[in-house]
Amino acid sequence: MSNPHATDGFPVATIRAMFPALQRAGDFIFLDNAAGAQIPQSVLDAVTNHLVSHNVQRGGRYGRSVTVDQSVADARTSVALLINAYSPAEICFGMNATSFIRLVSLGIGQMLGERDEIVITDMDHDANIATWLALESAGAKFKWWRMREDGNLHVDDLRPLVSDRTRLVACTVTAHSIGSIVDVASVAKIAHAAGAEVFLDCVHYGPHGLIDVQAWDCDYLVCSGYKNFSPHMGFLWGRFDTLKRLPTFREDFIPDEPPYKVEAGTFIYENVSGMDAAVQYLELIGRNLAPSNNRSRRENIVAGMTAIRDYELVLAREMLGVLKGCGATIYGVADEARINERVPTFCFNIGKLSPQRIVEEMAEMQIGIRDGHMYAPRLMKRLNLSMDSGAIRASLVHYNTVEEIHRFGEALRAIITKLS
Repeated sequence: MSNPHATDGFPVATIRAMFPALQRAGDFIFLDNAAGAQIPQSVLDAVTNHLVSHNVQRGGRYGRSVTVDQSVADARTSVALLINAYSPAEICFGMNATSFIRLVSLGIGQMLGERDEIVITDMDHDANIATWLALESAGAKFKWWRMREDGNLHVDDLRPLVSDRTRLVACTVTAHSIGSIVDVASVAKIAHAAGAEVFLDCVHYGPHGLIDVQAWDCDYLVCSGYKNFSPHMGFLWGRFDTLKRLPTFREDFIPDEPPYKVEAGTFIYENVSGMDAAVQYLELIGRNLAPSNNRSRRENIVAGMTAIRDYELVLAREMLGVLKGCGATIYGVADEARINERVPTFCFNIGKLSPQRIVEEMAEMQIGIRDGHMYAPRLMKRLNLSMDSGAIRASLVHYNTVEEIHRFGEALRAIITKLS
């Protein structure tokens, strides 16, 4: 996988060749990856193979049905390795992260008791806020952990919010809107010291860095496959005993054990096969960057995600410079000295210019970015931004290039000149 033209040794040209959408896109630049990433050919092949070879219901005694059971089991193993779960039985598959947050919240709402306080943040996606606020009718009370003016959550601000009445701290690992990375391992230490649990929204962090539920010591975590180079699906991780205690809806014939008690109804088996292939794709990056016959699958994932993170820091620095050069107001971490606190997801505005007009002009120039409230109404209010106009978001992943950032910068400068 070596490439003499790679940025800092990262073989981006070779990687881009693995993505059919990038090959078909012509001059189009994908800078809306926070809304969903593209998939490599191997993931497409896995989905197609499922639909062609064994598109049947699991649980039967005939070969094709047995194959579905095995493919789901294989995917659980792969996702468990991706996030460093204690057991594949802790991996629950379903439609999306939002539905899993609601499922967990409904269960926790039945177990509040004297621990009736939930800590939420004003930096999260509304799915990880409104879902918990819905428990007010069940007696839940809420404490707000607020983002500081420097664009991140600080654990020093969390400490006074947590007490022996705290049931749960719910926060993001990385803000989907502004790209800030939260020190979630410290969150867990504070919460657990008070006897509370931690629920992490890992949807946005997933494609950008190494997930490690053991190192983070969290209790629940949700992710979405379609941000992680797989088709549309989601998964929930929870400690086995924690999931076992969680009240869930299930039909009588469903075992009262994770993961089955969490997976009500039939989910999208072909997309789960795609998620399995997406994990193997990330392994491939690590294996090819530093070939070794002795590394485990998890070690290859670690190597791959570490290389991705290092390369994306190069992209983040470049994009930060371009936006500053265009006079953008950057929301979140804007200090290059703190670049390690963010992923290459940038939310910004250009003076009084309309975010919608800028994004429309970008679309005319074959660059896909996004405008609006980013599903974060409380964050918009905190930033003094209107829900109607919001801000602009450009979001990169490891198949983007420095050259694409430069083209984005040229386009942005031309648009500013045109609209000013």
